[in-house]
Amino acid sequence: MARRPVALAAAVVLVLEAFGIVLLNWILSIVVDRQQMSLAGLQPRAMSTGSWIGGIVFGLYLLFCACVLLRSALRDRAPGGFTRIALISCAVVHGMLGAFAVGLVGWVAFVAMMAVLGLLVLTLMAYGEGLTGDAHGNAENPPNGAPPVAPTSA
Repeated sequence: MARRPVALAAAVVLVLEAFGIVLLNWILSIVVDRQQMSLAGLQPRAMSTGSWIGGIVFGLYLLFCACVLLRSALRDRAPGGFTRIALISCAVVHGMLGAFAVGLVGWVAFVAMMAVLGLLVLTLMAYGEGLTGDAHGNAENPPNGAPPVAPTSA
């Protein structure tokens, strides 16, 4: 199976997306600051700073998910508990962003978000549940998803 290349591709795409998000929020903060935009009485500087901080936080989140994917690809092991949840949440975020992007930006942005969503879901499905038992397995948790061997009676 080609799970390692898919995980690597997803990691590269998330890194590029993280830098793109930070750049976009930086540009938005400059626009808000220079045009002295205000919303519900907020100071333009507060909105500019909020946009910048939001972009950095979201970029760090995407970089964290990219590191999880890179680690999974290099070790060829499924991500564990918290990191698996982080990847699932990243997939959900991309699904929601795709739904919003089709109306606000257009179909090209929708296709891009769905491509990233597809890479994330394919990686999560390829690595399965992440068997964390011993290498030999047991009756309840066989190694590598192999079916359990029926007991023989003598």
